[in-house]
Formats: sequence, structure tokens, C-alpha cells
Amino acid sequence: MEKLIYMDNAATTSTAPEVVSAMLPFFTEYYGNPSSVYNFAQKSKMAIEDAREIIADSIGAAKSNEIYFTGGGSESDNWALKSAAFGLRDKGNHIITTKIEHHAILNTCAYLEKNGFEVTYLDVDSEGFVSLEDVENAITDKTILISVMFANNEIGTIEPVCEIGEIAHKHGILFHTDAVQAMCHVPINVTEMNIDLLSASGHKFHGPKGVGFMYMKNTAKLEPFIHGGAQERARRAGTSNVPGIVGMGQAVKLALGTLDKDTHTIINMRNYIVDRILGEIPDVTFDGPCIDANAVSACCCSPAGSLKRLPSNMHFCFKDVSGDSLLIMLDMNGICASSGSACAAGSIDPSHVLLAIGRNSDEAKGALRLSIDKDLTREDADYAIDALKAAVARLRG
Repeated sequence: MEKLIYMDNAATTSTAPEVVSAMLPFFTEYYGNPSSVYNFAQKSKMAIEDAREIIADSIGAAKSNEIYFTGGGSESDNWALKSAAFGLRDKGNHIITTKIEHHAILNTCAYLEKNGFEVTYLDVDSEGFVSLEDVENAITDKTILISVMFANNEIGTIEPVCEIGEIAHKHGILFHTDAVQAMCHVPINVTEMNIDLLSASGHKFHGPKGVGFMYMKNTAKLEPFIHGGAQERARRAGTSNVPGIVGMGQAVKLALGTLDKDTHTIINMRNYIVDRILGEIPDVTFDGPCIDANAVSACCCSPAGSLKRLPSNMHFCFKDVSGDSLLIMLDMNGICASSGSACAAGSIDPSHVLLAIGRNSDEAKGALRLSIDKDLTREDADYAIDALKAAVARLRG
């Protein structure tokens, strides 16, 4: 087998063997439709409810019925924004978000603008942080929803969601956060963090693809998103993806069981890689929050002890280098990386995130994102860094 060094975990992760084992019986042995009434089908229903309990507990939800299973993060984002917008239209038509959101948010906001809603896109600073003052100043008497991502998928910035939620609630406004990159990578407590709506996707934390969830606080009471049957308490119709839901629940259980240990391991390796790249390759910038700002804390609401950046994330801009060419050369050496969001792969436009933090178009075209997990070895990291050095030198030469 050819050498493979996977450093693109922000795009997707491998499905853990324990997750696959948990899923398999629900393909062939317990294959009943959980909506059926007979005992055989109830085994599937019980498995779904067990996963719902695991996920609710993992994010500090008050009740398990605040967890709704979806087809992934993009669906969850669409549900939160569209249902909040149309359901609260009698109260106002204004939404606040940021310029660095995932396209699942930005494109949904663009759709809503075509349907009579007003959207304010907040600026961020050079590290990707939104200003709390800007959030509060953007609020009008027509504001019905604030949606700010928990952690950025390109540069890893962890936003002050706790404080943003506090501002939203002070004004009687719903607060949604896209936590696709943060779920199972940093501590989340929706109650302590003032979160009303939260989106997540299973394949970002060693669960299966094609399944996600939305946390919806019971007081939010948004409209149904997919009409049809009575699944997910009549708010999201469609036959339940039992194996996927079971697998996602198992992935959450596994990830949170070793979160502190894994975070320390990943941060140490991430910092080693960053130090080598910045120390050995000239004319390169490191994007997002400084890694010295990281500290592991059980509560991200504590400004003094919170993580400012996703532990696994690294983002660089190499001067006079084409990011696409760099990725091809790394791939030829068996190294998987990216220039940004997998959802924007193939686009000829520079990253909207990099432009928002002050990079110009030429700088943004030399982008490289590396995202690692706990299993990356020092040997593989050194191999990847050496290959990167050679590729940059060759492209510049």
C-alpha cells in the first residue's frame, strides 16, 4: 500500500472501528423501521433514543427531546435559519451573522435575502474574532436571529459564543451556532453558553457520513423543516437513518471519553508542526489565533482559560506559491491536505475567510490548511514537513 498521511480531518475523519461495529447489527440483524409498532422494530427505536440521550448529555442539553437527527451539518444549518426566519417573520425580518461563516450559512442567508429578509454580515479582526460590540450594535427592533459559528472551518478561530448568546438573550433574540467543527473537539455546554440552536455533523468526529443533528431548545419551537411523517416529533419527516444515528452516538461517546487526553496530544503535535514550518520555510504567514493563546479548559465560557483556536487546526499562506499546485505535490507524496473548506474545493475565487481577515487575493491563493488527529506520529509529521519544504522550494524555484 502506498504511503498515506492524512492531515485533512477538518474535511472528514475516518469512521472509528468501534463505531462501525456498533452500526453493523442495524443493517442486517435489527433492520426494522423504528416507526413501526411491533417489538422487532422497537429495538431500532430504542437504539435511536439511546443515541439521543448520549448526545444530549454531551452538550448539556436539559432534555434529550431537544436533539433532532438530520442528514448532516448543512441540513441542520438550513433548518435553523429558514425555520427561525419564516417562523418569526411576524416579529421581524433581520438576521445577524458574520462574513466568515460556512457556505451552508452564507448561501442560506442569501436565499433568505431574496425572500424579503435583511442580513447583517459582521466583520472580523485579523485573527477571525467577531467583536461583541459589533454584535450588539447590529441589533435592531426587527432582529429575530443571531447565527455565529462556534469555530471556523478554515483558520480554526473559536468565537466568543457564550457572550454572544448572552447578548442575544438580553434582547430576546434566538442564538444559533454552527458547531460542525467544534463538536467533540472542544467542550460544549448549550445551557451555560446561552445557545438556543446548534448544528453538528457526525463525520467530523469519527462518526459516519450522512448523519448529523440539531439541538433545538424546547422554548425555541421552530417550524418543521421536512414535511411528511411524524418522525423526529413531526419536525423532520423521513425514515430514520438508524445505523448512522447509532454510529454517531457511539462516536460522541468515544470522543468525549478521551477528550482531555486527546486535546493535549493534538495540541503538542500541532505546535511542533507549526514551529518547524515557521522556523524552516521563509515567507509564510500563520493565519488565525496565535497558538500561545491555547489552554485546555472544562468551560469555554471562561475567557481566561478558554481555547481560542481548534486544537487540530493549522492554516498558512505561502508567498509566491499556488496552493493548488502545492496540494498536488503533497498528494504525490501521499499527504492529504487542503487549501480550505472541502465544500469550496474547485473554486477559483480566493477564500472569503482569508479576505475577511485582511489577506489579499495573491496571499490567499497560497493557502494551506492542515488538520490532524491524535493518531498522527512524529515520524509522519516530519515526513510531511520535509515534503512541504521541498514542494515550496520547487514551486518558488
